[in-house]
Amino acid sequence: MKVKEIMSKNVANIQDGETVERAAQLMKQYHCGSIPVCCQGRVEGIVTDRDIALRTVAEGKNASQQKVKDIMTASLATGTPEMDVCEAAKLMSEHQIRRLPIVNADDIVGILSLCDISVKPNGKADAGDTLKAISQPTGAQG
Repeated sequence: MKVKEIMSKNVANIQDGETVERAAQLMKQYHCGSIPVCCQGRVEGIVTDRDIALRTVAEGKNASQQKVKDIMTASLATGTPEMDVCEAAKLMSEHQIRRLPIVNADDIVGILSLCDISVKPNGKADAGDTLKAISQPTGAQG
């Protein structure tokens, strides 16, 4: 099964110069926990609700002034729409991520989440194995 068959296609994104507050507003609007960060149409990173909690709120920063580029995760694993779902799950395990941005020629076209994987036929085992690998401690978290 291909990623494009199960990925979420209605994906919000945010520019790297926008505020953390705007990112949180988009997460609320789209009922999601992460937003891909783009610069000049290319995916440059991702900002998660955890990034906001740890790098803004816990550090006492002002979310209406702090920029997304200051808290986003820039080293980003991505997948493609034509990628096999098992291959994508393996990539998510290797990078210990729950959401994989899906790009086509550097443009964001979707997001693959553990939830997407778990609802596909026979996906519960793939999602369980992926979650187990993601949850393994790797040292300091950031």
